[in-house]
Amino acid sequence: MNKVPMTASGFETLKEELRWRQQEERPRIIEAISEARSHGDLSENAEYHAAKESQSLNEGRIGELEDLIARAEVIDVSKLSGETIKFGATVELVDEDTEETRTYQIVGDQEADVKSGRISISSPIARALIGKEVGDAIEVNAPGGARGYEIVKVAFI
Repeated sequence: MNKVPMTASGFETLKEELRWRQQEERPRIIEAISEARSHGDLSENAEYHAAKESQSLNEGRIGELEDLIARAEVIDVSKLSGETIKFGATVELVDEDTEETRTYQIVGDQEADVKSGRISISSPIARALIGKEVGDAIEVNAPGGARGYEIVKVAFI
C-alpha cells in the first residue's frame, strides 16, 4: 500500500469532499432515482438512467476518496525547514528567457492546481526542483519545449 504525500490543507479538502458526497450528494441522488422511478417504465426513462449514472460516478469518487484518505501521509509543511527544496517547499523562480518571476508550492498529486501556484510533486518542474537550492539553475523539459529557471527563494510556509 503506497502512501500518498499531501499537505494538511489538501487532506482536509479531501475529507470535506468525502463528507459532502456521502452526506449531501448521495441522499440527493437517491431522491432523484426515487422520483424518476415513480414516473413508470424504466427502460425508456432518461431521468432514471441519468440519476443512476450520477450515482455510479458519485460512489466511484467516494471509493477513490476513501482510498486516498486511508493512504494519506500528511506532511506539516510549517515544521519543515532547510535550504534544499523538498515536498511542501514554496519556491520562487525567475524564467531565464523572459525574466518573469513565478512562485510555486510543491504539493501532492491530488491537491495540485497550477492556477493557484500549487504544482504536483510528480510534475516535470517539481522533479527538476527537488534537491536543488537557492542560486541553482534548472532546465525543465515541458510540453512547450525546454525552459530555464533560476531558483531565487525557498520557503516552508
